[in-house]
Amino acid sequence: MSQITRAPRYVGFWMRVVAGVIDIVILLLIAGLLLYWAYGSSYFTSLLDAQLAALSGAPTAAAAPRPMFVGPADVLINVVLPVLLFLVFWRFGGATPGKMLISAKIVDAKTLGDPAAWQLLVRFLVLAVSAIPLGIVLIWVAFDRRKQGLHDKLARTVVIYAKND
Repeated sequence: MSQITRAPRYVGFWMRVVAGVIDIVILLLIAGLLLYWAYGSSYFTSLLDAQLAALSGAPTAAAAPRPMFVGPADVLINVVLPVLLFLVFWRFGGATPGKMLISAKIVDAKTLGDPAAWQLLVRFLVLAVSAIPLGIVLIWVAFDRRKQGLHDKLARTVVIYAKND
């Protein structure tokens, strides 16, 4: 169990945004390659066609609307894989690749040690739900003295710079 001995330096809003963007780019690349392997280029062209039709206001009667998921591989790649990757990285690395690149680490807010599995699960669930309304509650990080988002507060975690230990 890793433990921080000095006062922690909390990772602020903009650095967490940078880490999040890195994570999203990595996930998009992995998912894109897997989706291409599973469905070919038609997956992306049908997605683009559906988006263009929605933006132009074209009637959808001319073409059947695209389902949210086109098959089981789509669900596995776009839903299950990201959940598993986040939880596995958090549990065994203390951070996602984006957080690792900025030397950040998720720790228990009270002990500054490794968080329990339940904390990571709560953190993920609240993060997923709070990201839905345009990430409004994530902005909380910018104003909180410990730089905690709602997901951190409910899971009793903080994100600190790992080089503190």
